[in-house]
Amino acid sequence: MLILGIETSCDETAAAVVRDGCDILSNVVVSQIDIFAEYGGVIPEVAARSHLEVILPVIDKALADASCNWDDIDAIAVTHAPGLLGSLLIGTLTARTLAILHDKPLYAVHHLKSHVYANWLPDGTKKHPEFPLLALVVSGGHTQILYMKGHNQFKIIGTTRDDAVGECFDKIAKILGLPYPGGPAIAEAALKGDANKYKFPHPKLPGLDFSFSGLKTAVLRTVQKEVGVSISYPSHQLKELLAPKQVCDFAASFQKTAADILCEKLEMALEMYPDAKSIVVAGGVSANKTLREKLTEAYFPTPELSGDNGAMVGAACFYEIKSGVKPVNPYKLNIYPRISVEK
Repeated sequence: MLILGIETSCDETAAAVVRDGCDILSNVVVSQIDIFAEYGGVIPEVAARSHLEVILPVIDKALADASCNWDDIDAIAVTHAPGLLGSLLIGTLTARTLAILHDKPLYAVHHLKSHVYANWLPDGTKKHPEFPLLALVVSGGHTQILYMKGHNQFKIIGTTRDDAVGECFDKIAKILGLPYPGGPAIAEAALKGDANKYKFPHPKLPGLDFSFSGLKTAVLRTVQKEVGVSISYPSHQLKELLAPKQVCDFAASFQKTAADILCEKLEMALEMYPDAKSIVVAGGVSANKTLREKLTEAYFPTPELSGDNGAMVGAACFYEIKSGVKPVNPYKLNIYPRISVEK
C-alpha cells in the first residue's frame, strides 16, 4: 500500500510517499526555520502563508522522488490535529481537494501519533518495538508519557502541567542569546560547557506529570545572580552580560537537568507498568544527543525523522488502517488545534 503523507502542523511543509508503513520512497521537507530565526519563534500567520506558497510543489516533488503518479497512490494521510490553526488548514484543505480530485481515500492523523510511529520507520539497527510499550513524546508543544497495548491504542499516563520541554529549550536559548530553534543551539553550546557547573532543581510533582516552568525560572534567576543584576532585569538583555564560557556552562547544565527529569519520570513509568516490553522516544527533542545517551535501550527515530515530516504521517496512517480506522469524508474533515491523542 502506497500512502501519501502530508504534514503542516507548524513550520515545516512536508510530504512523503511510504509503502506499507515502513518503506520510505520519498520524504520532502521545506522548513521555515530561516524565516523565524530572526524572531526567535514561529509567527502563525506567516507560517500559514509560507505553507500556502510551497505545499503543491512539495507534494509534486514527493511523487516525483518516489517515481510514482496519482494512479499509484492508494490513500492520502494528513495531519489534522493538533497544531497551529492556519497551518493545519493549509494542509487539510490541500489534502481534501486532492482526495476529491483523484478519488482517493483520505485519513486524518493525529500529530503525536505520527511522531510515535516514526519509530516504525527503518533506521537499520533495530526491529520494530514490541507491545505493550511506553512512549515518551517530547517536542516544542508536548511532553507526555503514553502507554500503548497495541497499534492505535494510546493512553496518556503522564503529561506536562505547563511548558513543554521543547518550549523550555527555546526560552532558555533566548535568555542565553542563542539562536532559534533552541534545542539544536543549546546542544551545540553544551558541547563546550560543564554540565555540572550549575545545579537546578527537579520539580516535585506526584505521579508521572511534568513541569518545566520552574526549571525555566530557576535558570533565569541563576543567570541574573551570576551576572549581578536584580530579578527585575529584562531577560532579553542578559545575553549582553554573559561571557561565552558562561553561556556554554548554562546550556550544558540546563540540558543535563532537563534530560534527567525526563528519564526520572520514565523510570517511574517502568515501575508502574512493568509489562512494558519497549520504550520509544518521539518528537523533535528525541534528536537530543544527551537524551539518547541516557536512554540507550530505548527506540529513537533517526535524527532526520525526529522533526516534523510526511513519512511519519504515512506510517501512522498505515497502522491506523490495519487497526480498522475508516477514511474520513473529505467534504467534512475538520481541524483541531488542541485535542488529546486518546480521542
